[in-house]
Parts: sequence; structure tokens; C-alpha cells
Amino acid sequence: MKKILYRSVHCCLLLCLIMASLPGCKKETSNAPVITGVRNFALAPGDSIVNSLIPGQWIVLLGHNLKGATQIYFNGVVTSFNSALFSDTSAAVQVPSVIPFPSIAADQLNTIRYITPHGSTTFTFNIVAPPPTIESVSNENAQAGDSVRVYGLNFFFIKNITFAGSPVTSWKEADDGTSFGFVVPSLSQSAPLVITTESGTAATVYNMNDVTTGALCNFDDVNTYSWGATGTSNSNSLFSGNRGYYAILQNGNLNANEWSWWNTGRSINTNGVQWVPADSLNVPIGDYALKFEVNAPAPWNGGSIYVVKDYSTGYVGRYEPWKDADGNTSNYSTAGWRTVTIPLSMFLKNNGTGTAASSLTELLGSSGSGSVNIWLINNSPAPTATGTSLAFDNIRVVKIR
Repeated sequence: MKKILYRSVHCCLLLCLIMASLPGCKKETSNAPVITGVRNFALAPGDSIVNSLIPGQWIVLLGHNLKGATQIYFNGVVTSFNSALFSDTSAAVQVPSVIPFPSIAADQLNTIRYITPHGSTTFTFNIVAPPPTIESVSNENAQAGDSVRVYGLNFFFIKNITFAGSPVTSWKEADDGTSFGFVVPSLSQSAPLVITTESGTAATVYNMNDVTTGALCNFDDVNTYSWGATGTSNSNSLFSGNRGYYAILQNGNLNANEWSWWNTGRSINTNGVQWVPADSLNVPIGDYALKFEVNAPAPWNGGSIYVVKDYSTGYVGRYEPWKDADGNTSNYSTAGWRTVTIPLSMFLKNNGTGTAASSLTELLGSSGSGSVNIWLINNSPAPTATGTSLAFDNIRVVKIR
């Protein structure tokens, strides 16, 4: 009996060892990440399902072993993320804002690659180029033969472009889809800039080739200029590519804390004008912007352009193209005329560094009218690195959305 029992136990142990050695019987111990699905970041009834992704979209990746991610790629483009938004079964992440679709390798299209210290996984999911978005145009009042560059997002697979109603026949887009350039064709009217790609169409709210809509002073047929500039001129040799008369600000280096904007050549001051139509003063303040064209042929470094209303610095729109967002400075110049846009929501208290007005009436008053004052000052404790030689034209306030 003991011998039979011994043999039975021995056979069972042997069978267990054999079974344990078979691949199909091994216990899975891998901690590699697994993606099982994708949903919207913001949950709401009926909108949690995601069928495709677009650049810049916030999503939640679902799966297992998602904690500890080191890199996440969408279409081969790495994205930044906050691991505090991750759990073992979910990861909230933003698709990269810029994905250069035309240059993506075929084997990386429509893929999400997820990497942790324990391994990686690739999940197939539709990632598409969204419709284009126009953010700015280098020169809205360019003339035929001028070079123009348009900035924004998703300028991929362009089908056609029109500038002020005239077809553009040739263009060159940036590889990352954030800009494209072209030479302005012959013009016969004022109209928006329109671009159509395989993903959709975008158009500016405002016109190209338009020096009258919202014009406060164009120094020609709308000439409200009063005083302050070095002078006005229509000379093409002084500032090339002009469309008529313009105003000039010219000065040498400015001393530290030099606020004497009233000295000759330091300001452009108009008579009273209607900034925004009285019947539009109830719209959001960010719907309108003050615009002008500027020409800076010589290096410019230091000295701020203040734009104010009725000689009051209660709210200031600032223009300082020689300084970047981090405060670093460099010489700035333009190759011809460039459009400057200052949204009325960026007219701020404390010399243009504080808070915005809550409404158009708070900024412009109940009538929406008053003088336009463009001043060159130096509010720095150091002298400016250069002097200034600037031309201004087509001062206007127009709707931007």
C-alpha cells in the first residue's frame, strides 16, 4: 500500500513539473504596458467615445500597467505629459499640437506608442489632420509682387488659397504645418484670406487689401493725423513698398527712463475718431483689435511703442518686437511692411503689464470714440541699444472674431 501511494505521489509531482515546464502553463508576470482603448478627457453624456484624434486634443488612454511612462508618441511625435494624471489603468495626455503629417513614416501613421521601464506597446488608432487655423498674416495690405507669410496650424495638403479674392497659384508650406508663404497675385478688391486643405477651410474675419474698413487714420483719404511725427511722406525710397502717405518716427538712442513722447518724432496723435461703432460696444472686448502696418528697415532694439486713447495711460497696448516672451532682446527689422495686431483685450493697466478692461465701454468710454496716440518711450533703467527709424500706416480697429 505504501509503495502504491509513493508511486502515486511521485507521478503527481512529476506531472506537475512537466506541466509547469510547458509554455502554455506559465503564469504571466509581464509588467509591460497595454493600451485597450481611448476616450475623451472630459466626460459628458454621449461624448466619451472617440473615433479619431487630432493634434492638441486631450484624451485618456485606457489599459493596464500605464504608470511610470517615460515616453509617449503619437504618429512618431513625442508628447509631454504630467504623470500625476496617470494611474495603472488610465493616462490623461494631450496629443502633440504639431504633427508634420506629410513627413510621417508610413509605419508610424495612426499609431500611439507607449513606453515604460517595463516595456512598450504600440496601439493603432486613427490620427487625422484637422482643418487649418489662421492666426496671423505678415502683411494684410501687401501689394502684388510682395511676399506674404501666413501663420497658424495644420497647413497640410493645401488645395487652394485666395488673397483678397485673387487666387494664389504657388505657395510653400512649412514642414510642421505652422506657416506658408507666397507672392501676392494681382489684386482687384478687398476680401479675406481663404485657405482650403484636404481637411477643411479657414478664412480670416477681416479683409486683405483693405485700408478703409475700420480706418482711424491711413494718412490718405482717411487722414486724422494731428501732430507729433518726424513728418509724413509718400516716398518709396525712404520706406519702400508704401501704399501712399505714412507717418515717420525717427530718433537716436533714448536715455534711461525717457518718457518725453511729446518731443518731435516721438509720437503720432490723431484727432478724435470712432474706435468701435457705438452699436457694437456690447460685444466681448476680445472681438476687436487695433492694427497698423509698420516698416522698420534699420535695426531696432529698445524703446516701447505705447498705444493709448485720449492721451491717457489708464490702459496701454504695447508693441516691442525686439523683445521675446522671456525678456531677451535682439535687433529687430522688417523687410518691407508688416501688420501689427494688438487685441483690445491686450490694452492693460500699469503701463501695459496689468489687467485688461472688462468691456469695450470700460476701455473706450460710452461713445467708443477718442484720439489715437502712438508714443515711443523708454521705460527701461538703461539707455536703448539703438535709435529708431519707423514708418506707420493704416491705423485701424477691426473685428478679429
